[in-house]
Amino acid sequence: MAIAKIIKYEGDNSTFIWKHPTVDFNNMTQLIVYESQEAVFMMNGMIMDTFGPGKYNLDTESLPILGKLVDTLVYGDSSFTADVYFINQTVQMALKWGTSPKVRFIEPNTGIPLEIGASGNLNLRVKDSKKLLIKLVGTTAGIAWDKDVPSFTKSLQDSFRPLINTIFKANFAPIVKENNINIIEIDQHVETLAKPMHERINTGFEEYGLSVVDFYITDIVLPEEDRNFKRIKDIMASSYLGVKEAELEATLTAARRAVELEQQQTLTAKKQMELQRDILSTQAEAQKTNIMAEAEANKARLEGFAQADVMAAQGYNQKDVLQAEVQKAYAEGMGNFGSNGSGGGGGIVSDMMSMQMGMMAANAMSGQMKEMMNGFTGTQNNSQTQPQSEEKKIYCPNCGTPLPLGAKFCMNCGQQISVNSKCPNCGSDFPAGAKFCPNCGTKIGE
Repeated sequence: MAIAKIIKYEGDNSTFIWKHPTVDFNNMTQLIVYESQEAVFMMNGMIMDTFGPGKYNLDTESLPILGKLVDTLVYGDSSFTADVYFINQTVQMALKWGTSPKVRFIEPNTGIPLEIGASGNLNLRVKDSKKLLIKLVGTTAGIAWDKDVPSFTKSLQDSFRPLINTIFKANFAPIVKENNINIIEIDQHVETLAKPMHERINTGFEEYGLSVVDFYITDIVLPEEDRNFKRIKDIMASSYLGVKEAELEATLTAARRAVELEQQQTLTAKKQMELQRDILSTQAEAQKTNIMAEAEANKARLEGFAQADVMAAQGYNQKDVLQAEVQKAYAEGMGNFGSNGSGGGGGIVSDMMSMQMGMMAANAMSGQMKEMMNGFTGTQNNSQTQPQSEEKKIYCPNCGTPLPLGAKFCMNCGQQISVNSKCPNCGSDFPAGAKFCPNCGTKIGE
């Protein structure tokens, strides 16, 4: 019986679990465990102890559980028999996986059955050494992903192919439908398909102490020669053309509406500009009219001031002019008295007529002459006679200055005198405050 002096891993990096070929050891044997490895001792089909990275002497101090068994060995020898397994805990990269080429698949959009396949890569590591040993390795010399190691009775790839096929068959179609994936364009969505498949497949691997770190779908095998698949392509091609035609029509409609909207906006903007121009023109015209009216008012006011200044410089005012006209008319009437014949009543009557006409002429110039004529004819005025000077005055509504009848502007402040009434006898306009009509001499208010 050969006793091993040093126990260490002698397999390659593609192996997950490797069993040391020597089974006989004693307390002089050394155990070496490298980084990312774990050593497990098994006796009588039971796991006795595990060792992490490091160097160990297999004595009772290092093997407290085995020590009890070693002490009971026959002949008092400290040697013992055990199975030592080395577990590689590194992540095994780019392990190939694939389904059988004829996994039945029901296309979710058309309901047509197809037979498809899938393949890809995965990254795998040992998560629970004891669970993997008990459930999968057993008494074999070890286990790897494929069958490249002749001494291994089986591979992980062969062991988990039925699991991958079952999960792929049960979940592939629902995932395609859930993500609304077109089977013709499925190669563009392998990343979308891989994520949910990874979650489901990893759950199955964890039951055996393994962890699928990454899962990739690199190829979907479609049945290009299958008549059903050709029907699906024809249906989807027609649908695609219909969608494209609808999209094109929608694009053209949107473009036409955009042009119409732009034209409407342009028309609206044009109308707004025309309206703004009309408003500005109206405002300018109104401003021009106001300026002209103000200029006319200023001109009239200046003319009033000039007229008042001239009259003041000449030493008389409108009242003096009116009195002179009255006296002239009276004198002309009286000058004709007695010149219409000699003797007799006819001459007297004619003279009375001339005097009457002179008085009427004077009455046309002054309301006061009308009062004199009423005295000659015996007509009695019931109203109280007002002084001549007061009857012929009006007053400026701005400064209160007395003004002659007919004045259009105040000689003191230049205020324009407004006309606010008409004579009841002749219909002529007269200024506010007039006592007699300046045209016919009719007393206002009779």
